Amino acid sequence: MGVLDGYRVVDVSIAMAGPLAAMRLGDLGADVVKVEPPSGEWQRHAPAGGATGVAVNPSFLSLNRNKRSLAVDLKAPAGRQAVHDLIATADVVLQNYRPGVAQRLGLDYETVRALNPRIVYVSISGYGETGPYAQRPGQDLLLQAMSGAMYSVGRAADPPLPAGTYAIDAITAYSAFEGALAALLHRERTGEGQLVTVNMLDAAIAVQMQELSVFTVGGVPQRRGSEAHGHTYIRAPYGVFETADGHLALAMPPLPALAVALNLPELSTMDTDVDGHARRDEITALVRGRLPDRTTAEWLERLHEAGIWAGPVYSYAELLEDPQVVHNGSFVRYEHPTEGPVTTPGFPYGFSATPPEVRRGAPVAGEHSGEILRELGYDPARIAGLVDDKVVLAP
Repeated sequence: MGVLDGYRVVDVSIAMAGPLAAMRLGDLGADVVKVEPPSGEWQRHAPAGGATGVAVNPSFLSLNRNKRSLAVDLKAPAGRQAVHDLIATADVVLQNYRPGVAQRLGLDYETVRALNPRIVYVSISGYGETGPYAQRPGQDLLLQAMSGAMYSVGRAADPPLPAGTYAIDAITAYSAFEGALAALLHRERTGEGQLVTVNMLDAAIAVQMQELSVFTVGGVPQRRGSEAHGHTYIRAPYGVFETADGHLALAMPPLPALAVALNLPELSTMDTDVDGHARRDEITALVRGRLPDRTTAEWLERLHEAGIWAGPVYSYAELLEDPQVVHNGSFVRYEHPTEGPVTTPGFPYGFSATPPEVRRGAPVAGEHSGEILRELGYDPARIAGLVDDKVVLAP
């Protein structure tokens, strides 16, 4: 039994930010009902990274475990009524439609609140509910670009560099997850539901609280140098360096200690904080020239003995085999009816009394439609009629 056991979440979101937030609520024990069209959410079918799966792509599997699927046509009055009946039993509604779409479908906050005054309604948008960019599509790369973060890495001669993950989608998802939990706590104390709004632009800004404050408070601009560097606001050396047989990551070590570990006497007289910023390119070049002399394992042994922050650079295949990852149980495995054995990233938190678990894998479209409608009091004839009219998909 999870910490949110007994709570119901209606997830009418698509893509990544909304489904990930809803899945985290499901991981904590909530009954998450994914409302999707009879054809299934589009992400079920769109190839992810070239991997198509058997009937469902891996991206969908990774974002939709611990959910039940109600596949229903929201444009049909009977379908909309079914979802309204469901919302009347819910604690949280989570949506990330473009502005105006929820209202057209009868799923806007005012309509939902009239159905269920205690509801916590989480609305995710790209740029905000109102304003000059409200109608723009919120997409991860576009928000990374707009957030300023792309000028915090790389060299001056490089183009702006995006992150290697869907960072803004994930940050937005966790902001929505956090907002839902806080609003549920408020409801427990007061009995009042409320509207929670989250947007990708503000999430992208908020996560850069340190970097942007260095600029807004400290007045230090982003300065990319001639050498590759991991972050403009962190002293050298900081980044990934080639070794004799691969690469390692090195993070802002004390320069005198690094001078000994790498046998680079030039570093021994430098001030770690002052020269680490002012002579960043020079320091990076010295380290870059030394590290190819030994293997990654040899350097890591020496650097760890010296108390210097350094580590391996993994591929996904190497990550899966790392002993700490295995020890932590960082990945979860389950059987899926169409995809077979599924391995996906697990839970980023632990609870001593109410640990998260995989209660069910990502659902087949409409897999639980009949079950959910029966819980709402629909009799078999009514359910059969909805299925026959193609308002509801119930395999």
